[in-house]
Amino acid sequence: MKIRSFSVPENIPFMEKQVNTILFDDNNRNNLLPLTFTRPVSELRVGITTIKEKWELLLHTKCSHLTIDYLAGKYPMELKADNLFVNAAIIPDERLVQDIIKLHPDELLKYHDLTIACRSFQPVKISQTSRESSFRTIEYNGEIICIEHTWDIFEKNDKVIRDDFSRITKGRKSKKLSASNTILGEENVFVEEGAKCECAIINAATGPVYIGHDVVIMEGALIRGPLALCDHAVLKMGAKIYGATTIGPHCRVGGEVHNSVFTGFSSKAHDGFLGNAVLGEWCNLGADSNNSNLKNNYALVKLWSYTAERFIDTGLQFCGLIMGDHSKCAINTMFNTGTVVGVSANIYGSGFPRNFIPSFSWGGPGKLILYKLEKAFETAQIAMARRGIALSDEDKSILFKVFELTEKYRNNL
Repeated sequence: MKIRSFSVPENIPFMEKQVNTILFDDNNRNNLLPLTFTRPVSELRVGITTIKEKWELLLHTKCSHLTIDYLAGKYPMELKADNLFVNAAIIPDERLVQDIIKLHPDELLKYHDLTIACRSFQPVKISQTSRESSFRTIEYNGEIICIEHTWDIFEKNDKVIRDDFSRITKGRKSKKLSASNTILGEENVFVEEGAKCECAIINAATGPVYIGHDVVIMEGALIRGPLALCDHAVLKMGAKIYGATTIGPHCRVGGEVHNSVFTGFSSKAHDGFLGNAVLGEWCNLGADSNNSNLKNNYALVKLWSYTAERFIDTGLQFCGLIMGDHSKCAINTMFNTGTVVGVSANIYGSGFPRNFIPSFSWGGPGKLILYKLEKAFETAQIAMARRGIALSDEDKSILFKVFELTEKYRNNL
């Protein structure tokens, strides 16, 4: 299933000659696990679109990926004689793009110690450190938004939604919502074709509300912007959605949600609270499942780090749940503050499960056991088929590699 591309607004700068653009993952990718176990960094959704879609919009070109080897089959790199390599973790804006398109071959744009982009005639693989000595370095003197940790996705979502909204809706006319809805700040609401919304309350005075193609907002939904409802998303009856929240394509969401990001194709269809959280694709939260996003003693939250292989300080007082692709939880599941769930985990049982749940594990507070790979494939195939999508051989290969990479975290189950 192909997700719609956005049209390019007017007055976006272009290079004099189109340069092949490659979005590269740097070493920071490991800080974004488990979300990047199954996708390159630029396929993360922040704001309305993925990072890749933002670059494609502003550079007016299709981008390919330079990522870890086992993801390259599904996300290949296209090398040409003249290549622009751009850091996949950076959220673009018009000023940054202006500086990038001025780069000449063998020039590199940096922000302090961070490589933003470089241009090379040589068809070579480049990371954030390789071959830098051969480049003429230019220092970027503006401000940037960089997704360095998983929690940055919800922490920086407010500004990114606002920026995306301004860029995507500029010069376009919104579809009108019916009079059955109560709307505050109607000028900050943009509705795409095919969207249906009746008897909802939308407060866009607190931030923009973007309603994508064929979105369904059921009766009694309460919305407080900023909010991005991406194409084909469904808000269930009586849902209470606080900003800054992104509900990705084909997600189905009910209950109470605050400052969270659903990447796509995931469901939280029933009552229960989700706050300061990020869910990957093909996740499902059972009815009345909740996550804590604030410790009882109001202390700063620690979160599992795959890089440090221990819990690290986030510097945040509010931090809830980070869940990798294809993970599920049963009804009435309770996630403690700052919980990380890996890929293809299945959580159930009374009480609070541990704060770090390894990929391909099955169980709850009492005991976790191995979630066998063939069973995980079977579940993924059924879940994806319900949305008309097949689990491809490339998908299976990625999940198999994640299974191998995460074995050490399951050794003590």
